[in-house]
Amino acid sequence: ASFTISLHKADNTTVTIKLKPDLQASCRIRMKYVIMPELKIKPGDNVTFTFTCNTPEKYFITEIQKNIDCVSGPCPFGDVHLYPPGLPRLNRTYIWDVKASTKAGLELKFSTSWLRQIEPGETCPDSVSYNINSSIDNATVNIGTFCRNGSVSRVKLLGGVVMSLHLPWHLPLTTSGFNIASRASIKRLCIIESVLKRESSITLMSPNYPLGFPEDELMTWQFVIPPNLRASVFFHNYSLSNCERKEERVEYYIPGSPSNPEVFKLSDSQPANIAGTFNMSLQGCDQDAQNPGILRLLFQVVVQHPQVDENVTHLVDLSKEKNMTVTIHVEGWPSRTPLMSEPMCLICKDPHTCDRALTLTSGAVYRISFLCKDLSQLRITAEKGIGCMDIRWCQKKIYSLSVPKAISRLPIRLHKFNWKLLATDMINVEITSPSLKLQQHVPEQRCNTSYSYSIVSATPETELNVGVFCPGGSIEKIQMRNNITISLKTFGKGFINESIPQDLKMSFVPHIKDECIFTVSPNPKAKVYLQTPNSPYGLPPYVSISWFIIVPSKQTARLRFSKDRMGIACETGRAFVNIKEETLGAEEIVRREDELLPQPRNMLHSFWVNVSNCRPVDKTQLTLQFWVTLADKQLDLGIILAVVAGAGVLTVIGLTVCCVKKKKKKTQDPMVGVYNDNVNTQMPGRKGSFRKGRQNNESHVYAVIDDAVVYGHLLKESNGSVSPEVDVYRPFDGPIGSMPPSPPPFSFRKDIKRSSNPEEEPLPLMDIDQDTYTFAHQKSGQSEDNGDANKKDKGDASVPLLENKERDGLVG
Repeated sequence: ASFTISLHKADNTTVTIKLKPDLQASCRIRMKYVIMPELKIKPGDNVTFTFTCNTPEKYFITEIQKNIDCVSGPCPFGDVHLYPPGLPRLNRTYIWDVKASTKAGLELKFSTSWLRQIEPGETCPDSVSYNINSSIDNATVNIGTFCRNGSVSRVKLLGGVVMSLHLPWHLPLTTSGFNIASRASIKRLCIIESVLKRESSITLMSPNYPLGFPEDELMTWQFVIPPNLRASVFFHNYSLSNCERKEERVEYYIPGSPSNPEVFKLSDSQPANIAGTFNMSLQGCDQDAQNPGILRLLFQVVVQHPQVDENVTHLVDLSKEKNMTVTIHVEGWPSRTPLMSEPMCLICKDPHTCDRALTLTSGAVYRISFLCKDLSQLRITAEKGIGCMDIRWCQKKIYSLSVPKAISRLPIRLHKFNWKLLATDMINVEITSPSLKLQQHVPEQRCNTSYSYSIVSATPETELNVGVFCPGGSIEKIQMRNNITISLKTFGKGFINESIPQDLKMSFVPHIKDECIFTVSPNPKAKVYLQTPNSPYGLPPYVSISWFIIVPSKQTARLRFSKDRMGIACETGRAFVNIKEETLGAEEIVRREDELLPQPRNMLHSFWVNVSNCRPVDKTQLTLQFWVTLADKQLDLGIILAVVAGAGVLTVIGLTVCCVKKKKKKTQDPMVGVYNDNVNTQMPGRKGSFRKGRQNNESHVYAVIDDAVVYGHLLKESNGSVSPEVDVYRPFDGPIGSMPPSPPPFSFRKDIKRSSNPEEEPLPLMDIDQDTYTFAHQKSGQSEDNGDANKKDKGDASVPLLENKERDGLVG
């Protein structure tokens, strides 16, 4: 097909048809007998041409430029038409270059299809775009790029303007959609008018964005809004230049405001909840010539209907709180920024200071309100710091780790509450849950409550994730070293009011030797799962963790590990699992990382479980899980028969003694020294270990005692024929030694040293009743073997296991 283009000379229009950039010339323009890659048609020309291909729109574009001189002659004001007609169907760009005096202003007025500003690099959905440039003297400023179907109704400019309209080849558009009018000088770079008739959100940018706003310039945005709507301004991206004089600022003219214009820094929270029409102006400064910097601004204006409860204020009293911040924000903040098209949810600390996030600090009282149709979009994140630098001032103080009522009473869901617990190296943290108790979240025993606690212990070098816990378990107490962060996190719609029970308490305690100590009181009706911290990554090297399991006197506990071995190989040090009941004469079960873990066993008393790590060979770290169940003690039939038989033997012995005593009284001879071969007369085998104490040696034992006196206490059942005994020894029935160790033994630590020379081990001392004058006797009876063959460290249980192990290591 052939095309004919005729341009009138008075139109001052030039048409250029040229190849698209970066395309090979596989298609040409043919004019008579001449083939060319580009055709330029000047004013007054009449040209007929064809293309050498059937799809020229793939290769060519058309530029139509019209020059309008409003300085030397009258301007053709009014609607702007698309001229000339009969152009081939190619992507085309119309350019209107209007020259005008800076003493006058030009106005571009758009038809009902108003414009929407887009960011650089963004494209319009229908591929129709407008680009507006201001031309003052020889300087050009890019006012912005716009698509159709927006809110920008007019653009007023100082001086000349270069207006471009980009159309796709397939769109048969016949009108430009705007007209040009003359206006008086606006005394600023430009004025952009935006009409917002209903609820909406628009994004606007400063001229030249993302490059710099012209130096010491002023521009204004006019927002025409019905008085029944409310507008809020948000700055999303801005930067400041280096000013030598003046100060970059934003000024608002709000009708009815007593302080017009209201001046704000770009870093300030901008006005919100503005009723009706208002103006906003951006003022630049005189920049540093050596380092000017860049002034730029991208902002959003949101228009909403007044909220039903916008005048409802909520009291947030933080006057009695210390070291606490409360942030109310949109869900997903700060990592997720809501889309511009999403309904706006605002938090206001006064009628005109609103934002998507509002932070309140302790020591003040706030009255806040919400501009939000759906409060379920909002969340609360809070943080409180508690510190202790001197144990003398904070050891006896108990802190409640519960959400303050000022927060729980708000109609907003609590997302997270963090407690930062800070102390010096020799001060540790103890948390308790007296009534609810805590349950550790493990795959076999998941938390299903409305909230949970995440506990992290941290030092500058390492971080130990103690675990996730929720109420309703068996853990009464957790003692931890280092600085602690406890995070309460909510789930679902729970925890939106103060009815949710909380009883977590915290106190500072003196230094503990393990990284973490759990005190567990198992629920008799449930299996309690316990797991080493830092799962699934495993314990860090050389970390020691202990559990103290409380077993009621009328019950027995069943202890079982979830696997047979620890599953690690040590590069340096050894990894240990230690188990010991907290009772007199208890045996300690110790397993290394290269040994099988203990088989399931019954524990008759409260007991300790300790896991201490080495430095593993590879990246696999130590992770162990075990569980505990309780059951009522069953009385063994063999024990019953033994007790009955023992009672019968004692009865026979008592009768025999009575007869012997009566006979002896008739022929009493003077006392004769008798050798007692049961008395331990040997010195301890290790020099320096012997300590002068009546419980540890026989220096107070008498081996010459009248045998009548020895058996005198068996004659209590006498009918009174025997005279009252004088100077007769009564055996001591009270407790021997101190309470079992707490915190757990030193033997749990990684620096245990065991003696390799059996000759250096001290000979065992016999158990001696503790009193001034004591019979030497040998104790009978041994602890029950619960199916484990490897049992160690029998001895005086009155000395903590901790001290036994440490003493062996020091001497050896």
